[in-house]
Amino acid sequence: MKGSDLPLSGRALIKILSAVLDKGVSVRFRTKGFSMSPFIKDKDVVTLAPLQKAPPGVGDVIAFVLQGTGRLCVHRVLDKKGNLYVTKGDNSNVADESVLKENLLGFVTRVERDGKEVFLGLGPERFLIAFLGRRGLLLPLTFPFWKVIRMIMKKELR
Repeated sequence: MKGSDLPLSGRALIKILSAVLDKGVSVRFRTKGFSMSPFIKDKDVVTLAPLQKAPPGVGDVIAFVLQGTGRLCVHRVLDKKGNLYVTKGDNSNVADESVLKENLLGFVTRVERDGKEVFLGLGPERFLIAFLGRRGLLLPLTFPFWKVIRMIMKKELR
């Protein structure tokens, strides 16, 4: 049914996402929270693709299960060290604890806001975003340019 949502969160959502992704099929869900703002905002719809062919790289946005809490998280990969991924929300000053490969769910391949695709944050610019985020410069540099970024994002939504 188009336009209907199945309100799930927590473990139930993670189980469904994992089951669908394990079948090699992409899945969509509505985000909750502000840790990836301005590129992914609260209530945006993201499409997750399975991690079948290649592991995530620096700059990719991934969904994973946080080790200690078991919560679903969507953050950007800043670094990879063996079987561990260093991730961080674009709107955060602190990196997450390292994420084990077995806790990864999928790649974010699409972001929709108000029914329209958002392009900024998942293309080639993702490498620059990760570079700036790793050095703690993303927030200080984007804050003064926020009006320009908002204009660009609004144009993309049209």
